[in-house]
Amino acid sequence: MKLFIDTADIDQVKEAWSWGIIDGVTTNPSHVSKTARPAAQVYREICEVVDGPISLETLSLEAEEMAEEGRRLAKYHGNVVVKIPMTLEGMKAVKILASEGIKTNVTVNFSPLQAMLAAKCGAAYISPFVGRLDAFGHVGMDLVRQIKTIYDNYGFQTEIIVAAVRHPTHVLEAALAGADIATMAYDILKQLYDHPLTDMGIEQFLKDWKSVPQS
Repeated sequence: MKLFIDTADIDQVKEAWSWGIIDGVTTNPSHVSKTARPAAQVYREICEVVDGPISLETLSLEAEEMAEEGRRLAKYHGNVVVKIPMTLEGMKAVKILASEGIKTNVTVNFSPLQAMLAAKCGAAYISPFVGRLDAFGHVGMDLVRQIKTIYDNYGFQTEIIVAAVRHPTHVLEAALAGADIATMAYDILKQLYDHPLTDMGIEQFLKDWKSVPQS
């Protein structure tokens, strides 16, 4: 399973990329706003660091405007994937961009039927928001499993990006469900390395080693 970092913070991107486990980046308008920097500058810097898919989001609401915005975003780098919202107009834009060879990531996906429509329109990626579903009393990972079944049933090539990840268990469940990708915040990415028994084991080994004769 591929791992993406979900941020627009270039320092986080650089640090996570140095770990050797990151396959791509997802951003959104909220992330970019937190940087208090021009979006174009942020996007260029991320593209300079990451050799993998980089999702940059459109803000328009009409299909033709989304498509034009997507074309502009795609010019930043060959790795750019255009994020498009899951709406009727958005899917029209996905169809247009796909016909032009521009990859898209359909975002704010909350139902398996939405995911099916995105795949039919040629989306390269679908982003089910599992954490937000959990917050509203649903089981977000059920959506991922349903999408996976539909895509397998019909041979859709759209890759599943498990998004709105809230904790490492979401990442584990995504891997067990056969999702293609999980995208997560920097802090959650760091948590994947941690386990208290690992810390205890290292501490015990170092303690015991002090009793070993050194000559």
